[in-house]
Amino acid sequence: MSFCRLYQSVSTNLNKTRAADFIAPLLLRIYLAPVFWVAANNKWNPFDADSSLENTIEWFANPDWGLGLPFPELLAYLAWGAEYFGAIFLILGFAVRLVSIPLMVTMIVAATTVHWKNGWQAIHDTMSPFASADVNDAIERLHKAKEILQEYGNYDWLTQHGSFVVLNNGIEFAATYFLMLLVLFFIGAGNYLSIDYWLNRSCR
Repeated sequence: MSFCRLYQSVSTNLNKTRAADFIAPLLLRIYLAPVFWVAANNKWNPFDADSSLENTIEWFANPDWGLGLPFPELLAYLAWGAEYFGAIFLILGFAVRLVSIPLMVTMIVAATTVHWKNGWQAIHDTMSPFASADVNDAIERLHKAKEILQEYGNYDWLTQHGSFVVLNNGIEFAATYFLMLLVLFFIGAGNYLSIDYWLNRSCR
């Protein structure tokens, strides 16, 4: 069998999986919805009388310890709205291509204003090809912190569900979410398990 015939045979068999291609966008939606839901409610939970956007607005506005953004109140409400309603629309599979746009913009703003200065990594790791310039200092501080905890703390209890890490707060997560949203923007919510699918069928 020639390479071309083998390639075509494999491709034909793989194409049979397209009957289940709705699973991929569904899983992307299920993955992203709680991410944005938590982010929105950390900014403001409208069902909690003690919650407000004031802290986010102050952080957006303050040039010393915050982001120093123009129109901080407007931007805070836009970011919250994109994340809050975006999470709901994603889980329902409603207007997914449309809602992906403000969410992608939010990720771009987050990456460029909050995370860019820290490089790529979300968590310091010397094994990464995109390790930050100060990764060795961060790992040295991590080792020192572990030594202190091992000597003075209940280290086994503290680490029973995971090891300690040093946060770098780079653009990695924001970029990853952006790419996932970009996929949803192009392929949509997927068949069967989305409102978009049934609306498109009924509107033909």
